[in-house]
Amino acid sequence: MSKARDLADGLFVSIDSTTGAAQLPVGTTAQRPGSPAVGEIRYNSTESEYEVYDGTDWVISSTSGYPYTVEYLVVAGGGGGGHDGGGGGGAGGYLSSSASVAVGTGYTVTVGAAGAAVSGASGTSGSNSVFGSFATAIGGGGGGKNSSSGLSGGSGGGGGQTGPTTNGGSGTSGQGNAGGSQDGDNGGGGGGGATAAGQSASGTSKAGNGGAGSNSLSTWATATSTGDGGYYAGGGGGGYWNSSGQGVGGAGGGGDGPNNNSNGSIQAGQTNTGGGGGGGSGGNNTGRNGGSGIVIIRYAGSQRGTGGTVVSSGGYTYHTFTSSGTYTA
Repeated sequence: MSKARDLADGLFVSIDSTTGAAQLPVGTTAQRPGSPAVGEIRYNSTESEYEVYDGTDWVISSTSGYPYTVEYLVVAGGGGGGHDGGGGGGAGGYLSSSASVAVGTGYTVTVGAAGAAVSGASGTSGSNSVFGSFATAIGGGGGGKNSSSGLSGGSGGGGGQTGPTTNGGSGTSGQGNAGGSQDGDNGGGGGGGATAAGQSASGTSKAGNGGAGSNSLSTWATATSTGDGGYYAGGGGGGYWNSSGQGVGGAGGGGDGPNNNSNGSIQAGQTNTGGGGGGGSGGNNTGRNGGSGIVIIRYAGSQRGTGGTVVSSGGYTYHTFTSSGTYTA
């Protein structure tokens, strides 16, 4: 490290001979020169900004125009549960990574809708959630109806009751897991979740549980008051025909299947978690809808962008989208 001195005004600039970088003087607002000259530049540690003296005032030279890095969570809509001993709906695809965004640029955010349960049919798949060109999470597959296999998606829907075999739908690599199958007679398979496959129905004794979602970003759930106990993207439980064999929804908003043939305890996927809906019980009962998706964007420091619901927590700013919109960096 060496120091070069401007003899005209006495300003010292440190020069790193290894990297070629020059360090400007650093000081608080109170340490500004008493009689500054036009063009003097320094880093104000009180304001965390560069500033230049224009002959009258110290003017901030903002660095906010540079691209900056954001992290994101994108969860698609969960699939609906199948009809009549139906399979549980698969969870919406789950994606989490980071991206560089350009200041002033708007990025489209699409929050995927929940897949619907349909009387007499397999559940429909959830819709995709999207963040700009960076991430597209695939909607969860619908649960199969009686005698039908589950649909593929972000995570796959469970197969419906009554064999000889109905298969679970497949999941999307890197986003979710397959739904459970059915090789017995009385219950549907569980929908797949973000971190685990849906459970297959257990012969004639029990419907399959939904696969577990992910809690890897549980601090995000806490900061934004979203998710299901810190989890997102759990699969829906399969439906069953009597009172002792219901499939339980996976952690992360997956709905429970019913525990009797009146559909009395069946649940929909939880809103804005991407959870799959519970499958309908035997006796010609309909499943439940999946849960809608969610998109969360965060970055270190104070607010820089706009869009969504904005909160600051733990040194980060979060932008939460529970419906479609635009994130402007």
